Amino acid sequence: MSSNLYILRNYAQKVPSSLPSSILFSSSSQSLTIYDAFPKSIFHFLILPRVPQPGSSIGVDDLDSLKSLLAHDKATAREILNALNEDAIKAKKEIETEMQKRYGFKCHLHLHVLSSDLCSPKLKHKKHYNSFNPKLGFFLHIDEVLSWFDSDPSYYDQMAKLDEKAYEKLLKEDLVCWKCESPMKNIPTLKEHLQEEWDKESKREKARAERKRKLEEKEKTKLSDGGENAEAQVEHIEKKAKTSD
Repeated sequence: MSSNLYILRNYAQKVPSSLPSSILFSSSSQSLTIYDAFPKSIFHFLILPRVPQPGSSIGVDDLDSLKSLLAHDKATAREILNALNEDAIKAKKEIETEMQKRYGFKCHLHLHVLSSDLCSPKLKHKKHYNSFNPKLGFFLHIDEVLSWFDSDPSYYDQMAKLDEKAYEKLLKEDLVCWKCESPMKNIPTLKEHLQEEWDKESKREKARAERKRKLEEKEKTKLSDGGENAEAQVEHIEKKAKTSD
């Protein structure tokens, strides 16, 4: 086990209140959400299942990796992954809120929650990028893993093996932008391109948020003399604005 994963294992066994605010983002009865020490995006968190798990026979060795967890009984493994997913959704909402504020739009087993920009000074090597490229296949989405539990037992058993050699090959794949699929000759070129993609996306989302704000203001102004149905109409406008996102 690498030194970084050993540190994560230690965190998972600690009482959340004992961790400094520079490390701990939030916690629940089943997991800890911490800041990634080497972020690969503007926002990058790790979600760790706590050890021991409440009312569970799962031990620290069972949480060494996704493979070791899936080797445990399916019901317990699924329960732990569902709990991680719930806390990932909460972290995602926190990221969206912070992005709205900043930009005007919104081997211990661990779950990464990171923004999709992949713009960070810590992203320095091909292995870094291919590890987190959401379309390459090395980065396993939690929804995909949870779907294995509803598949045929033979398919679950096959996927739960998590063939290391097959996944390691993906880290050596050529660099390709995950958004537009353009090939990139090296990491500096890729990072420059990703920053351009992020800037364009930021500009589009700011413009969309501004259009939404103006629409809401315009519609609410029309209702200034709207009488008893004004409140219901305002609610309708807000729902309409949300569906336009």
